[in-house]
Amino acid sequence: MGSGQVTSSAPSGPSEFQGKHVTVAGLGVSGLPAAKALHARGAIVTAVNDGDDARAREQAAELEALGITVRLGDGATLPEGTELIVTAPGWQPGKPLFRAAEEAGVPIWGDVELAWRLRGPDAAPWLAVTGTNGKTTTVQMLASILKAAGLRTAAVGNIGVSLLDAVLGDEQYDVLAVELSSYQLHWAPSLRAWSGAVLNLAPDHLDWHGSMDAYAADKGRIYEGNKVACVYNVADPRTEDLVREADVEEGCRAVGFTLQAPAVSQLGVVDGILVDRAFVENRQKNAQELAEVSDVDPPAPHNIANALAAAALARSYGVPAQAVRDGLRAFKPDAHRIAHVADIDGVAYVDDSKATNTHAAEASLAAYEPIVWIAGGLAKGAEFDELVANSAKRLRGVVLIGADRALIREALARHAPEVPVVDLDRTDTGAMLQAVTEAKRLARAGDTVLLAPACASMDMFTNYNQRGDAFAAAVRELGA
Repeated sequence: MGSGQVTSSAPSGPSEFQGKHVTVAGLGVSGLPAAKALHARGAIVTAVNDGDDARAREQAAELEALGITVRLGDGATLPEGTELIVTAPGWQPGKPLFRAAEEAGVPIWGDVELAWRLRGPDAAPWLAVTGTNGKTTTVQMLASILKAAGLRTAAVGNIGVSLLDAVLGDEQYDVLAVELSSYQLHWAPSLRAWSGAVLNLAPDHLDWHGSMDAYAADKGRIYEGNKVACVYNVADPRTEDLVREADVEEGCRAVGFTLQAPAVSQLGVVDGILVDRAFVENRQKNAQELAEVSDVDPPAPHNIANALAAAALARSYGVPAQAVRDGLRAFKPDAHRIAHVADIDGVAYVDDSKATNTHAAEASLAAYEPIVWIAGGLAKGAEFDELVANSAKRLRGVVLIGADRALIREALARHAPEVPVVDLDRTDTGAMLQAVTEAKRLARAGDTVLLAPACASMDMFTNYNQRGDAFAAAVRELGA
């Protein structure tokens, strides 16, 4: 992406924000550019933030230098005269600030909503992706395909590149590949994508949304007003239900993706080939070959599903089949996503530290057999019975680590009592080396030792990246 930043995007002509009292809730990745963009458009901005740490004070100083009022340590009180709130996506709807805003009739937008409304008249359309798992990989695949078609694009949104920077910066784009979380969609009522996809739905962030139905409804907002295609997962009927409930533009179609042979208006797999029966002439009889399964890295089932979803969104924008193949071949997954670390004595060691919930772990476990599974960490309220029951037949053995490992151990006792389990009661820096050593002892030639924790990492590690690095380092030490 280019060097354009929101601070350099001074508005031209009158602005709907001129003289408007806007409260920006939360600093950080989204709050800072939002406050700057609004200030540059003549708004009277007050930024509020729950925390008052060193990072927040540094950001506050940056905003105050521009003449923006900042209140640290007070994210609950509605500043007097507020006419609009622009919130960081992670702020929960039940916060006192938002209850006060609703009582006062003050609208609440997220940073995605602000970016959508600040786009210029010739702005690039959005191809938008959400889902419980696979969002980042799918958006990166999509961007790779769009680039292979010669289009100016970027992977933006929840992926770490601010949508405000993309929309208001100097770089010109033909189309944007946009990752959106359920939080972001909750606060984006007027978003209307060219095409949108919900990859899958599994219980996640229910403490934030309040219920599975509310979580699904927020995910489903990605389909509202779609222009060309609503892309859904044939294997997850709830995603198709969300398409049925969406109010879309005339002519917009439901397009499914499946790991089976595709029906009409679907993309799927036939004899190791990814094929399109949605964006072809005479799709009743014809199908277009897009790529081979071997062009997807890694060719695990859930990753092939990601590739099909990315291909469907790209094809909805008119991308040729050749670019789908070339884009998938050029794509390299991020670290700690089903990453092959090494083979030792005929055993493959695979790092999927990014599998921080049960849905992601089950997808990872479905890609291999037999498996020695390294699991555990912070469960975040998750239950493991379904995961263990569905994966039991694949397990050679299990090594458990982390604070909530007992929950997984109990599920294993119920659903896979014959599988040997090693329970490691330690959290020091040598714990991962012992876990890998125990896994090696349980494994036989032809097996896969898989780190797919199904839990968050913060009980033992800074983040899932550090956990994956520790696993890879332990494997290399074992191999040496």
